[in-house]
Amino acid sequence: QVQLVESGGGLVQAGGSLRLSCAASGRTFTSLVMGWSRQAPGKEREFVALISRSGGSTYYADSVKGRFTISRDNAKNTVYLQMNSLKPGDTAVYYCDARAPGAPTADYWGQGTQVTVSS
Repeated sequence: QVQLVESGGGLVQAGGSLRLSCAASGRTFTSLVMGWSRQAPGKEREFVALISRSGGSTYYADSVKGRFTISRDNAKNTVYLQMNSLKPGDTAVYYCDARAPGAPTADYWGQGTQVTVSS
């Protein structure tokens, strides 16, 4: 089992920044591909970003590319999502997730953290 705990959400004005953190436990962190997804009210959950086990490879949804940065600190068992130039359309509950290498979908999710961007 893997436990994931997100933090760092909140209310921010459009154009502002937030950094989300996700602390993982229960399994060797470097064995996990880590990611972030989000779910806005009335919408399905969507992929946001993914980072390889070493942190050497990252992938982003087109909607956040150039504004969001995913990173990880393997010594701290933590993955981050730096969000800049936030837009009202980024308002959602953000979830940290973890999967085995090569898995098409996540195996574990956190409880989510709310991000609200006001116009």
